[in-house]
Amino acid sequence: MESTVLTAPAVEATGEAIAGNISLVLTEIADTSGNISPLQLDDAAAELGRASRVFVAGAGRSGLVLRMAAMRLMHLGLVVHVAGDTTTPAIREGDLLLVASGSGTTSGVVKAAETASKAQARIVAFTANPGSPLAGLADAVVVLPAQQKTDHGSGVSRQYSGSLFEQVLFVATEALFHSLWDTADVPAEQLWLRHANLE
Repeated sequence: MESTVLTAPAVEATGEAIAGNISLVLTEIADTSGNISPLQLDDAAAELGRASRVFVAGAGRSGLVLRMAAMRLMHLGLVVHVAGDTTTPAIREGDLLLVASGSGTTSGVVKAAETASKAQARIVAFTANPGSPLAGLADAVVVLPAQQKTDHGSGVSRQYSGSLFEQVLFVATEALFHSLWDTADVPAEQLWLRHANLE
């Protein structure tokens, strides 16, 4: 049986082309971020403010962004856990699950939301698909109006796959962190005392 070997094409990029793509990425992030509903962000912030503990669950690059958000929320003094880590406890009533999926159908993320819902925890979902199963499970939904990763040629973004969704997810979670920090009135030096020292 013959196996097919895929070879990478020759890749070349000029500084001028890269600069043009920096402009493209920044413009798309700014335009898309500017179309997120402030009321939806308010709801997400309120859920974070009420939570006893915060759990985050996401797959792939969206999951990596939520891990970054988890670190920032920990810096604020919240008790935060990442789903799938060996020391993550059971979620329960009074807790909050932050989830992200552009399609809102990522099986592991939807399953995490179903588990949280059964445990009577609250759920905040970031998605590009407000009609998705994930959005249906959430107590608060933040719609990031980017393309889904398999939505090639939609015209929403010139970037590859779900890149714009993941970039805007980072911006949205950073903005939530900064807004919560503004209300906490705690100096950066005090937040930094919580930063990992076993690196």
